[in-house]
Amino acid sequence: MAALGPLWASELWGAAKNLACEAGTADLRNTPRVGAGIRRRRPSDANWPSQAAWKRLNDDVDGNLIPVESPIEACVKDTGSAGCQNLFNNIHNPYYIGDQPGLTQTWGWVDAWVSKPSVYVVAASHADHIASAVNFARQNDLRLVVKGAGHSYQGTSNAADSLLVWTRRMHDIAMHETFIPQGCKGKHAPQRAVTLGSGAIWMQAYDVVTTKGGGYVQGGGCTTVGVAGLIQSGGFGSFSKHYGTAATGLLEAEVVTADGKVRVANACTNPDLFWALKGGGGGTFGAVSKVTLRVRELPEFWGAAILTVKAASADAFRRLLRYFVDFYREHLFNDHWGEHARIASDNVLDLLMVCHDLSTEEVKKIWQPFLDWVARSPAAYTIEGQPILGSMPARHWWDVEWRKQNHQAVFNLDQRPGASSNNAWWTGDAGQVAWFLYGYESLWMPASLLENDSRERLAQALFAGSRHKDIELHFNKGLAGGPREAIEATRDTATNPAVLNAFALAIVGDAGGGYPGVRGHEPDVEAGRKSRQEIHKCVNELRAIVPDDGAYVSESNFFQENWQQAYWGSNYARLASVKKKYDPTGLFFVHNGVGSEEWSEDGFVRKARS
Repeated sequence: MAALGPLWASELWGAAKNLACEAGTADLRNTPRVGAGIRRRRPSDANWPSQAAWKRLNDDVDGNLIPVESPIEACVKDTGSAGCQNLFNNIHNPYYIGDQPGLTQTWGWVDAWVSKPSVYVVAASHADHIASAVNFARQNDLRLVVKGAGHSYQGTSNAADSLLVWTRRMHDIAMHETFIPQGCKGKHAPQRAVTLGSGAIWMQAYDVVTTKGGGYVQGGGCTTVGVAGLIQSGGFGSFSKHYGTAATGLLEAEVVTADGKVRVANACTNPDLFWALKGGGGGTFGAVSKVTLRVRELPEFWGAAILTVKAASADAFRRLLRYFVDFYREHLFNDHWGEHARIASDNVLDLLMVCHDLSTEEVKKIWQPFLDWVARSPAAYTIEGQPILGSMPARHWWDVEWRKQNHQAVFNLDQRPGASSNNAWWTGDAGQVAWFLYGYESLWMPASLLENDSRERLAQALFAGSRHKDIELHFNKGLAGGPREAIEATRDTATNPAVLNAFALAIVGDAGGGYPGVRGHEPDVEAGRKSRQEIHKCVNELRAIVPDDGAYVSESNFFQENWQQAYWGSNYARLASVKKKYDPTGLFFVHNGVGSEEWSEDGFVRKARS
């Protein structure tokens, strides 16, 4: 991010933010209000904090308080300006987006939310900076937002008229050979671990732990997702079927709670808060400053099975789906296989599967019966392109240079001058950068659907749903079929227990391009609304065979009904209790987060309790 110069010399400070209050207008209050009808302050309010108050905060955070303007404003004013062209040239680079306090990876969601910058950002370098921001927001009744990487589909890492805690600069990483959580000496054996600042992203984590360290930390599949945010949402990666959710690897967290205290949370110290941070939702219980995660043994191999089968007719596609359900149950329903299958409305079965600890020979042997079945009906099925079946050394999975040398064009690279050579993201994730969501829904699919008497129903539901929209089955986001250790560890997190009995998470979504407010480049709202209706029809075909409407909090419908049950199931009451203990006034608010039902949709007005 370009240097802004001395804060108090910035024209942005006085001119862009309409700060009309005189010094001393807003008194700091140590006793926050908790009653119904309380409204958080906006810049247009007479009691918005004075410039003198903001300066005191800036002093407290060592000059790291920055007035924010989104780079998109340059395009709103003039699409031909140099600033707008710079945005257009970089906007599909997630590293560029992550470096901008006024941008988010998702632009918004039709009829739901649009990315808006905060008024000010505390670019935190350590937990004390976060604590100062938290105290200031609480004492002045401000809307507070926390952002690391800014990947939230729900818009939880941005809010207009707010104060933003931005942890992007907090990305230090340290390996430990004999880590014991604080307060756990004599109770927990030392183990290998890694401590990461809450601004770290998974590509940075994998580079240190796997490429350089020869170990593995269970994290996210998308390389530019924030480490701390994923842990707090539960978190899935390509190999979660074997290792469990990312939250199961959390050994300890440092977190600033609503009272401004910097706390340690682990199994021995503040264990209730520790449990809630393992899947209870990011930005809900406090602002995490760092996490320490378990480092696991790295297998010899990781691999993939990538192939696309096109059916010549709808009837042929029905038969293909029915066979694939059987094939999955017999050969892939175990902890070796993750990632997804796409069931497309144009009668295509697109398979992008990854595998854990299987050699190339083993991968080919497993998939040969499927290839033979397809080959027996050449008039009905065509394999498009050349299937990829094989494995590679696990240590090089995120090794950008090794992938280049072996002619594996799987990464997009950050081409900005001075960018790290390791600033990379999967080519398959490129469509999620700067997208504008039309709709998105998810549903955990219980393993009971793989029983002999249910497979036909499953195949028929998948076919019926695909007549409306493409369906993705993410097998690594359902833990049924995984090892007992992974399942039991995940049971001890806040994630909806439905994940334990699910063989996959079904995901149906759609998005388009466009820049809200930029003339000639607006998102297609009508197309978005139409697509959202088709998404809902599609998922309803699956809901007809699924008794419990469980969904993954980070990949779900903004308009999710009964979200408390869908996201957390029987864990919600316990989470609500933890929320009231550590954040009784609801300072930390996110859409459809624990306790958010007590607030207006934008988090500014506390509702009267019925």
